[in-house]
Amino acid sequence: MPRNSLFAVLLRAPWWVSLAIAAVLSLVLAALLPDEYRVVGALSTFPFVVIAALAAWRQAQLPSAAEVARTQETVAAMTWGAFSSRLEEAFRNDGFEVQRGKTAPVDFELSRGGRRMLVSARRWKSAQTGVEPLRALQAARQAADASDALLICMGGLTDTARPYAAQHGIKLWQAAEIAQALRPGRKGLPQ
Repeated sequence: MPRNSLFAVLLRAPWWVSLAIAAVLSLVLAALLPDEYRVVGALSTFPFVVIAALAAWRQAQLPSAAEVARTQETVAAMTWGAFSSRLEEAFRNDGFEVQRGKTAPVDFELSRGGRRMLVSARRWKSAQTGVEPLRALQAARQAADASDALLICMGGLTDTARPYAAQHGIKLWQAAEIAQALRPGRKGLPQ
């Protein structure tokens, strides 16, 4: 699904937004359509109800703000060895084959279903991440002919880093995604 399609945007929005759209559309269609078409008009809002249910289910799977803060505090106190072991375990539990990275910007090489992802996580404690680590990861991705790249950092990104990541399709995990990935009993890694 394209990232900016209506349904993709609604999946990322709070669940009640889709439900509100369905309700408003139902009322408008009930008021404007002739009697014989009102049922069809009401049923045409069903995709929005389905999107609301999917968004509610997804949002229920996410860690709370308190859980994110606790995880952020715990992870900030970890050594690289402890943090990398937890990440490796999370990746393996999600079905990835994991190898430790062989080059400087790459900490993990993940593979699953014929796709490879390079992960850079060593700067996870940085208060702010600039564009240079992203450029290094992108160069390693191109050299390795990997399909995906992921940068893990708890701090913020500079004004140039976020657009660079978006332009090159580099996924970003920050505090909320790290909390979700390391959450006990989680189902799937963050997207």
